[in-house]
Amino acid sequence: MASVWQTMQDFYAWALENGDSRTDPWLLVYSPAPVILIFSVYLVLVALGPRLMGSREPFTLHYVLLIYNVALVGLSVYMFYEFLVTSVLAGYSYLCQPVDYSESELGMRMARVCWWFYFSKVIELLDTIFFIMRKKFNQISFLHVYHHATMIFNWWAGVKYVAGGQAFFIGMLNSFVHIFMYLYYALAVLGPSMQKYLWWKRYLTLLQLVNKRSRPCVHVEPNVAQDEHVVPWWLSVGDMGDLVADVGISVTDFAFLFLQTQFGAIALHSGYNLVTDCPFPDGFNTAVFAYIITLIILFLNFYYQTYLRRTQRKKM
Repeated sequence: MASVWQTMQDFYAWALENGDSRTDPWLLVYSPAPVILIFSVYLVLVALGPRLMGSREPFTLHYVLLIYNVALVGLSVYMFYEFLVTSVLAGYSYLCQPVDYSESELGMRMARVCWWFYFSKVIELLDTIFFIMRKKFNQISFLHVYHHATMIFNWWAGVKYVAGGQAFFIGMLNSFVHIFMYLYYALAVLGPSMQKYLWWKRYLTLLQLVNKRSRPCVHVEPNVAQDEHVVPWWLSVGDMGDLVADVGISVTDFAFLFLQTQFGAIALHSGYNLVTDCPFPDGFNTAVFAYIITLIILFLNFYYQTYLRRTQRKKM
């Protein structure tokens, strides 16, 4: 037992000291301990929050949500610009891009925006807190919690060891979609008076469907009251319960679109680099590939539980 403990200590020390020396001094990077603490507090709030809010009236958070969404719009604009401009100036490849570990201007610029993207995932844990405060408990699914928790650990490891490289494309695409997503949320918070300016919401949803970070979407039954709509968590910050129905695609169509364009593309991309001589660490490509498999499994379970099983019950 002592040898096992010593081995774990040695590995932990090795992991701390063999990160990217450029990013180690940055906030929440050198050690996983702060991230583990944040994650632990997050889980405690997820577990106890609904109980604490049980007898209380839900918070409206009107102005808080407005400020939150506007701030994330600004952050997303900055990150997308930095990912795009830096990758173009540095001549990045969209198929296989090694990490530039140098302290050159462009190398450091890419590392910095990767850190901001990682930090944005920490900020987005507030999505869950807002659900709890507003008593939107049905949105706090296992998939929701799993996604938020794994993203902060995934991007901690990314910034700690591979701040740049081919992962830039995921960050760039996600940041681009979040510009419009959080802009819509901010406008939706302003109420019915803004509805005439939200004609583009169906295009936002379609954009989200082909973005890596999009999450499973289910059909919204037209005869169900709006508050009972089964809406994916990533559409709920701005109370967009009718947004999915506006797109006019069936769950089956979306399931194929979702799996083929998102999971399939990412799995193929990481799998391709596992069988080629791409000078991007195989360990991270393997981790991405394995992570996508878990999301596929969770998505299929979500799809079955929220749509297929419900359809079967209605036929009985």
